[in-house]
Amino acid sequence: MKKLLKIVLVSSVSLLFFSCYYDEFPEDIPVDLPEDQVVSFSEDITPIFVTYNCTDCHNASGQNPDLTPGSEYNSLVPSYVTAGNSNGSKLYTKLAEGHRNVDATSLALIKKWIDDGAENN
Repeated sequence: MKKLLKIVLVSSVSLLFFSCYYDEFPEDIPVDLPEDQVVSFSEDITPIFVTYNCTDCHNASGQNPDLTPGSEYNSLVPSYVTAGNSNGSKLYTKLAEGHRNVDATSLALIKKWIDDGAENN
């Protein structure tokens, strides 16, 4: 019985210490987009909101920003997106921290769109 208690105690303490860690904020997304690539809000960014079902929560009656079609750009800029500064934009930092497990390619597109001026194109 004492041996079993020791095993359970050691296992519990190990899980406690190794399950609590903090990832560092990724400075660079591992996907390289061509520098001359133009990222379009309507063709590249809004489909990301559809893919990850963002409007399930971010709609007119839900959480801000409202990401329903036609409302997404005005809801994001300038409150959640700082044009030219992805690392200072709430949208990018929240997604890069793991919100909705957005894939690296989508993050790279969002980062480039913001860094390129976050135009409504």
